[in-house]
Amino acid sequence: MEMRLKAFKAVKTNNGAAGIDGMSIADYEEKLTGNTYKLWNRMTLGSYCPKPVREVAISKKPWGQRVLGTPTVEDRVAQQVVKNYLEPKVDPSFHQDSYGYRPGKNVHQAVTQSLKRRSFIGWVIDLDIKCFFDNLDHELMMKGLKRYTTEKWVLMYVERWLKAGMQKQDGQIISRTSGMPQGGVVSALLANIYLHFALNKWMEIHFPKARFERYCDDIVIHCRSQKQALYLKSKVIGRMGERKLEINEGKTHVVYCKNEQNAERGHQKVSYNFLGYTLRPKLSPTKHGLKLLTAACMSHSSKLDVREDPQNVNPEIPG
Repeated sequence: MEMRLKAFKAVKTNNGAAGIDGMSIADYEEKLTGNTYKLWNRMTLGSYCPKPVREVAISKKPWGQRVLGTPTVEDRVAQQVVKNYLEPKVDPSFHQDSYGYRPGKNVHQAVTQSLKRRSFIGWVIDLDIKCFFDNLDHELMMKGLKRYTTEKWVLMYVERWLKAGMQKQDGQIISRTSGMPQGGVVSALLANIYLHFALNKWMEIHFPKARFERYCDDIVIHCRSQKQALYLKSKVIGRMGERKLEINEGKTHVVYCKNEQNAERGHQKVSYNFLGYTLRPKLSPTKHGLKLLTAACMSHSSKLDVREDPQNVNPEIPG
């Protein structure tokens, strides 16, 4: 009983819209004991099957829209049960510079660390994985999950969530053979497991001196030279291909971290975007006069969001 109510409390705190059944969190709570009992009974018996997620399109300036999948409240509670079980087993193994959706980790820490390293490491690979949540391979996902648990009920339900269909806005339900809905309670944890093995552990083994920051599928890798950056970029592209992922070449850049120490001329790309900030060189007043330092300023896309929602303010982080 305690596990069920703890899961519902977490779902309620995170709020969220109704799924395809139209049931809100308030509706579910009206018969909370009965609803959670029925769910728990079906999960115990192995007869629980998740409903398709509801397609929700949100603005992603300036690139258009991002499609999320909203599960029903019941499915979110079930996912929260699995997340509560898995996270303590999984999270301690993650890399210290993996920041996304982890206890005690946040966006500000990731950006601050990237800013700090940019100030003394001369080059950066600004890495973009093309449609990560849409292309994640189910077989590889389950293989990674089995490194942490052999519990059949966990493996069974995660596989069912991966395969759950999506109800389009016109009512059509489409099946899923790869990827997972970005919007599920357990999605971020599964994404971290996938990229932990696809990238983090691989980097630790093959490029142990390379420093990086990863926030789910947003990744920045620091390099000592342009030659190293280009070489490592090619290796990462190959590694992602092995893990059934594709790098978006148009959004992946090698960036020169120009500042007082790194002041070479002729490099056009000297800034990169990371988690709503643009990290770039900036002339700043110091007690020794103006110096070319580094700063994290609100990115162009975040400024567009703020114009529509003034509450969504993203302050500058000084170098």
